[in-house]
Amino acid sequence: MTETQFVARALSTDRVAEGKCSWQSPSNIALVKYWGKTEPQIPTNPSISFTLKNCFTKTTLHYRRKAKTDETFNFEVIFEGHPKPGFHPKIEAFFERILPYQGFLKEFEFKIHTENSFPHSSGIASSASGMSALALCLMSLEKELDPSISDSYFKEKASFLARLGSGSASRSIEGPLVVWGEHKEIESSSDLYGVTYPFDVHEVFKGYQDTILLVDKGVKQVSSTVGHGLMKGHPFSEARFRQANDHLSQLIPILKNGNLDAFIEIVEKEALSLHAMMMTSSPYFMLMRPNTLEIIERIWSYRRETGSKLCFTLDAGANVHLLYPKREKESVEAFIEKDLAHFCQNNHYISDHTGEGAKELM
Repeated sequence: MTETQFVARALSTDRVAEGKCSWQSPSNIALVKYWGKTEPQIPTNPSISFTLKNCFTKTTLHYRRKAKTDETFNFEVIFEGHPKPGFHPKIEAFFERILPYQGFLKEFEFKIHTENSFPHSSGIASSASGMSALALCLMSLEKELDPSISDSYFKEKASFLARLGSGSASRSIEGPLVVWGEHKEIESSSDLYGVTYPFDVHEVFKGYQDTILLVDKGVKQVSSTVGHGLMKGHPFSEARFRQANDHLSQLIPILKNGNLDAFIEIVEKEALSLHAMMMTSSPYFMLMRPNTLEIIERIWSYRRETGSKLCFTLDAGANVHLLYPKREKESVEAFIEKDLAHFCQNNHYISDHTGEGAKELM
C-alpha cells in the first residue's frame, strides 16, 4: 500500500452525533532495533518485536460532533483520572499529522481518558501503547462513519496512524511478533505499518518471558527523537542499517528452529549496537547506567554457570529487559530476587510475557 490508500474518502458525519469507544493496546520490546528515521516517521531499517501482555494502555475516546466546524482540534486529555495538559502538544502534533488521512477530526470534539497498567514514572516508554490505543479509537470512529471498512484495512490503517505518533507504536496493534520496515525476505513488510510476522515460530518462543528491571525511572537525558536524528551523518550508520537487515534475515531460521544460543547472540548484539550508536554519535551520549552494566555482567555469569538461556535486551534507556523461555520462569525469578532486584530503583521490576496485541474493550 501507499499513503494515498489510507486517505479517508469524504465522509458525512451527520449519522454520528456522539459516542465513545475503548481500546487496550500493549507495549512491545524490539529484538532487532530501529534507530534512525526520515520524515514522515519512515524507518531507516526494519525491526521486529515481541508484543507484551501485561504492560498496556487503556484509552477511552468520547466524541461529539461540533455544532459548527472550525479549524481547530478540540480535545481534552484525562490521564489516570486527572487533566493532563502536558500531553496536549504531542497529541495536537499527532492530529496534525494524521489529518490528511482522517479529515473528520476537526468536526468533532474529543475527551481522551487514558491510563497505563504500569506506573507512568516506571521508566517504560508508554508512547507505543498510548499512541496505538489512541489510533485504534480513532479508527473505531472512522468505522462508525464508514461501516464498509474491512478488518484487515482497519488494523493496517491503525498501525499506519500510530506510526505517525510514535514509530514503535506501529508494532503494538498485533502480536506476538511484529515486523515494521521493508525487508527483502518478508514480502508483506512495509515502512508504513507493522505486520504480523508471517513465518513459522518454534514452540519455545510461545509465551516467551520478559522481566523488565527498572534501573532508572527518571527522564532520559536525550530523547529518542533526538537520538534518531543523530543517525543522520553518523559515521557508522550505513553499517548499522546493514547489520539490522542481516540480523532480521538470520532470525527467520532461528525463530523456526528454536536455536536459543543463536537467538541470544543476535538479541544481545542488537541491544549493544543500539547503545554503541548513541555513544559514537555527535554529540555522543550514554543512557546506560552503572547498574545496567552490573546486571549485564551478572546475566553473563549466570548463563555460564547454569547453562540458562536467559538473555538481555535494552531500549533507548537504562532499564534491562530479561528475555527467557517460559520453562525457566521459576529459576530466573529466583535469580532476579537474589542477585538482580537490588540493582533496580526501589527493587522495582515488572514481570511480563508475549501477548497477542490490542483488543477492543466493550
